[in-house]
Amino acid sequence: MNETPIRKPSIAIIGAGMTGILLCIKLQELGIDDVTLFEKKDDLGGTWRENTYPGVACDIPAPMYTYSFEPNPEWNYRFARGNEIQAYFKKVSEKYKVTPKIRFGEAVISATYQQGKWTIKSSKDTTLAVDFVISATGILHHPAKPNIPGLASFKGACFHTAEWDHSIELKGKRIGVIGTGSTAAQVIPEMIKIGSKVSVFQRTPQWIVNVPDKHYSNQDRENWRKNPSVAKRLHALYTIAVEQTFSKAVIGKKLPHALMSFLCKRNLKKSVKDPILRAKLTPNYRVGCKRVIVNSTFYDAIQKPNADLVTEAIEKITPEGVVTKDGKIHQLDVLVLATGFHPFNFMRPMNLTGENGVKIDDVWSKKIQAYRSMFIPSFPNFILMLGPNTPIGNFSVIAMSEVQANYLMQVIRDWQQKKFDELSVTEDAFKNFNAYLKAGMGKTVWLGGCNSWYLDADGDPAMWPYTWKQWEKEMKTPDYKDFAIKTF
Repeated sequence: MNETPIRKPSIAIIGAGMTGILLCIKLQELGIDDVTLFEKKDDLGGTWRENTYPGVACDIPAPMYTYSFEPNPEWNYRFARGNEIQAYFKKVSEKYKVTPKIRFGEAVISATYQQGKWTIKSSKDTTLAVDFVISATGILHHPAKPNIPGLASFKGACFHTAEWDHSIELKGKRIGVIGTGSTAAQVIPEMIKIGSKVSVFQRTPQWIVNVPDKHYSNQDRENWRKNPSVAKRLHALYTIAVEQTFSKAVIGKKLPHALMSFLCKRNLKKSVKDPILRAKLTPNYRVGCKRVIVNSTFYDAIQKPNADLVTEAIEKITPEGVVTKDGKIHQLDVLVLATGFHPFNFMRPMNLTGENGVKIDDVWSKKIQAYRSMFIPSFPNFILMLGPNTPIGNFSVIAMSEVQANYLMQVIRDWQQKKFDELSVTEDAFKNFNAYLKAGMGKTVWLGGCNSWYLDADGDPAMWPYTWKQWEKEMKTPDYKDFAIKTF
């Protein structure tokens, strides 16, 4: 019996962060070597390369924040610091021979689909024709700067947390921090340790759950090195814990949400004794409506004598500092913008042109959607990793990428077996899938009375409204009746 010859595709991956590295490894397992990884910066690591602010750490327990096939016995803390996470990804990239495939300092400017091939043009004026393009640019990588009158006039140092200026001496300075989200909750305590006065400009308070950090000893690490199964068990235990608490709480499961609400409210009450300050720090929306912050240092820090929580709205910024609506001038030497990211940019500003000249900006002009968070009609053989509606409440993004990567590898294998040459999701499947998502949003807490980065321009959460197990189940195998398939 003659087997169908296996052919090998040429593939371009955009972004050498966690997902791009993972995809290269998975493709190598299929025997696919014609892979080019474009990375706009001079180093790999994605968000862990970009974010180097003081206090940067992952809010997912470190034993869970690894590839399932590559436990890391070298973690120093339960909540790993940014530099050790980047070191982990570098080590994995070297071990699996991904690094030689990366074109550093080369951004993709455009990708155009014609006659069964994608043509890529890069910032180095090179052109590459490939069978598949996979965008692994991540979710939060375009810093959002606040549109505050006079921001450019500030005469002190001013920078976004994702563009931290390490040349600035902060010790003894008057520091202002705009924002109180996850990043701010990490950076503010570090500023309070070294600043003479730290003014925190809060627009909306956040719910915070206290999961204490833990320093892993040399003995812990030695045990993990000798017994890799221990690290794997920890990975599994943390995964179950997050799945049964955070992830179920945000989609409206009553008991997990009640538990999460209790823990957040008790944490605030026990941690902040001053009733006036506590009132300022108490959100007026349901727990989980915004991403629940996992932090054990913010409440203690904001009560220090040199900390000032400012809840009056900002009117403008002057060369001397921040002016609030009450007319008060908050004089500052340094202004830190902890104002988050644009969550709906994905692969853009890259010019992406599908079949018949269809442009991504036109397709997404009214609403940013995808099928299975990965496929867009009229863009054959283009895959968007961690696209809209991927985020699963406070879950490990590595686990999400692994599920998507396994799904994608089945598609690639079928292409290898000549089951198709061109694959694109149908308009009907695209619409039905997004209607299915919308139908599930009603019970979630993301519609719980807050304005968060989870919400798109229509106020619809770009999240997964069902359980993690449901997502895994639905992503087990591609359903080809949802695709338009062509052979040449």
